[in-house]
Amino acid sequence: MNSGEIDRVPVNQLSQRYRLARSAVYKRLNDLGIDPQKVGNKSFVNAEQLSLLDDLHQFIQSGGTMPEFQESRGLQPTRNPSSEESSGLSTIQPDVIQLVSAIAAQFANRLQPPPPEPDAFAYYQKLEDAARNGWILRTSEIAELLDLSLSEMQYYGDRFSEAGFTFTKSGYRAGGETGWKVSKERN
Repeated sequence: MNSGEIDRVPVNQLSQRYRLARSAVYKRLNDLGIDPQKVGNKSFVNAEQLSLLDDLHQFIQSGGTMPEFQESRGLQPTRNPSSEESSGLSTIQPDVIQLVSAIAAQFANRLQPPPPEPDAFAYYQKLEDAARNGWILRTSEIAELLDLSLSEMQYYGDRFSEAGFTFTKSGYRAGGETGWKVSKERN
């Protein structure tokens, strides 16, 4: 090595060199299989390791990923025994896992049964209940039950019949809405 080359660099300076959090630096070291040399209570990387880290940093800055870099250099992904044992997926690339998960989610959504169709006659039961119990319904409730707009309701006047029921204006409800008494038409 000539006098102009770096022999070793303290690991604690790598965060500043790459503008990364300390944990990100250690993840890169781990992913590249770099085991810093300990001298006392300090850790160092040698010139060859530093060059590999510099190349990785430049590769990532240009849009590459760690797995792509590892593949391009013929490096084996590092093994994390605890996650490997629990998931069984440690040798599969994270991008592939995400792709498979997205595809599985799409299939799961498509295999879900469609939501049940609303009961087309449920509004009759609600109107029956209102007539039997003498409930005074709001204009907005009547409009929703009969699938009418509020502006259509204004044209009906004080009394109208629909779907076998008679609706008669009957005062006002909280919030200023007109109240309607519902009665069942008898034949």
